[in-house]
Amino acid sequence: MNLRSRRTPPLLRAVLCAGLALASANRAARGQAGAASPEPSQPALAPVIHGLDVASMDTTCQPCQDFYHYANGEWLKKNPIPPAYPSWGRFNELAERNREELRQILEEAAADRNAPPGSNEQKIGDFYASCMDERQIEAAGIRPLEPEFERIEKLRSLADLVDEIAHLQSEGVGVLFNFGSTQDEKNSSQVIGGAEQGGLGLPDRDYYTRTDDKSKELRAKYLQHVAKMFELLGDGAGRAQAEASTVMNIETKLAEASMTRIERRDPVKTYHKMSRDQLKALTPAFGWVRYFHDLGFPNIQTVDVAQPKFFEEMNQELTTVPLADWKVYLRWHLIHATAPALSSAFVNENFEFYGRTLEGTKELLPRWKRCVAATDRQLGFALGRAYVKKYFPPEAKARALEMVHNLMDALRDDIQHLSWMGPATKKQALAKLDAFQLKIGYPDKWRDYSAFHVDRGPYVLNTLRGDAYENNYELAKIGKPVDRTEWQMTPPTVNAYYDPQMNEIVFPAGILQPPFFDAQRDDAMNYGGMGAVIGHEMTHGFDDEGRQFDARGNLRDWWTPEDAKNFQRRAECVEKQFDAYVVEDHLHENGKLVLGESIADLGGLKIAYRALEKSLQGKPRPRLDGFTPEQRFFLAFAQVWASNDRPQYERLQVSIDEHPIDRFRAIAAPSNMPAFAQAFGCHAGDAMVRPASERCEIW
Repeated sequence: MNLRSRRTPPLLRAVLCAGLALASANRAARGQAGAASPEPSQPALAPVIHGLDVASMDTTCQPCQDFYHYANGEWLKKNPIPPAYPSWGRFNELAERNREELRQILEEAAADRNAPPGSNEQKIGDFYASCMDERQIEAAGIRPLEPEFERIEKLRSLADLVDEIAHLQSEGVGVLFNFGSTQDEKNSSQVIGGAEQGGLGLPDRDYYTRTDDKSKELRAKYLQHVAKMFELLGDGAGRAQAEASTVMNIETKLAEASMTRIERRDPVKTYHKMSRDQLKALTPAFGWVRYFHDLGFPNIQTVDVAQPKFFEEMNQELTTVPLADWKVYLRWHLIHATAPALSSAFVNENFEFYGRTLEGTKELLPRWKRCVAATDRQLGFALGRAYVKKYFPPEAKARALEMVHNLMDALRDDIQHLSWMGPATKKQALAKLDAFQLKIGYPDKWRDYSAFHVDRGPYVLNTLRGDAYENNYELAKIGKPVDRTEWQMTPPTVNAYYDPQMNEIVFPAGILQPPFFDAQRDDAMNYGGMGAVIGHEMTHGFDDEGRQFDARGNLRDWWTPEDAKNFQRRAECVEKQFDAYVVEDHLHENGKLVLGESIADLGGLKIAYRALEKSLQGKPRPRLDGFTPEQRFFLAFAQVWASNDRPQYERLQVSIDEHPIDRFRAIAAPSNMPAFAQAFGCHAGDAMVRPASERCEIW
């Protein structure tokens, strides 16, 4: 449950300012109406603004009618999407600053050929250098993977297939299903095995099952892409087309048996703890004992099978699909997983489909940016340790921790005064809040990468070894007590998260910077920015999914039936609000899919506002930049969601992302708050004032 998609994410079409025609609403929101400025090849780093970014506002708009453009209109006009991005927003601006800082660290490490062997400095320097060595990558072509393809070709039996599935999964190749470690949802102190649906090349099962024309067209393009990748491996055109059809047939069967994203949001539906005997009964064709041995962890005894129906279909496929077809499927997923680390022919074809077709991106990111991201992904805590030492002072961590405690006090007060929740549930909710584990900036215990061998040889082999290290690291947790000191995000990440099984809120150093958090800004701006982020993650502990876990992170119903009904009725209000937002034409937000994030936005903003008001008690409330503290609070919140998005990217977001599109996030929560209407003098009937009968309020 993080603040934002690990990707990157436009305007309620009926409330545009300045008389723009409704048909052009989405184009205007992306800064592409009329004679828009040409897209810059690469974005310039935005200057750090320590106060309210008044220059980014469009004050010809009315805040009570079109608050998104009022707060961000000039920014949207002046920041068209760079060709190498599917979307460009405030999150990207901060991420780019962080990436430049990481680049400096990595280039210095790569230039240091005297770093002690096995040290973090040697590993991040060699990994980055191997990624940047285009000459070596182009010269090697597909050769580094030849032993892997030979293994696949030698398969002769179902037992061999099980061996190869385990081998490829251990190297980060997503074949057939996903397997790793997970906390036992009903005994959160212990780690068990976890098996989930997977094995697809398209982003989601719905891409295989939808029958509309756009979905059919996309599947046809996917088939073309898979065939082209087989051709790059040396297969003739006719054979490659047949192989692509084989892949599509297998993946479609798996997709049809997969849960939808909405179904997967219910933890009760995805908890099925099984013994070895139960696994064997579920999938008799798949040798789990052999599979565990191949993974290197033969003593795995218990597995949470998230989607039993999927594994039943997998078992059927294992008994009916010819071994020759499985070889085709495995070859495809091997090249699919490794394409970004191979020569330009593979990189470019991979980008053509997953970047240009799926997201609308027009060109590849420069290699150095891809290599910085890859190093952060594979050695993120080694790189992050250097990052926080150089760019995150202790006083920033201390001030952020102070804000977290203030927000917790505000939520505690809110729970105590809820009119719709009874005493028994309140007692449990307060116990859960008091048990929150707080993680700020960076971990107290750093990851040990000594088992990850990195050199300056072929880049793709470094990535495979990195995935093997990560897979082994995760599987080694099974059967052991949970380590509650671990982090899921690296320190430079511009994001935050709440983990319901850990009952923890985590804020990496990467997001504790402007425009979210700034020691030089007044409280109104910091509470509207970072305060709303903190409140968002805290509220995840009590959203439709998080509320099902108790103070220790166990899946347990601690609500009275009446309070649960009261919550559900209020949650349905949020769901309906987002169902009404129009993305384009007849495409709406999916209220059920984005419900948890939308509840967290609403609760987080309200809690942050309460904390701000408490901090201002007895103090002067001067206008700064012409705005009251309350107005600056809401403007700070809206400005972090400024974003221009490509239409293909928006469609992808709505299909697979639990986070709403940014322009809706900027207006949804404020429109439910009387405090917003009071701050800007809005009245009943204004677009930013939801009628009392439709106003959503939970926390």
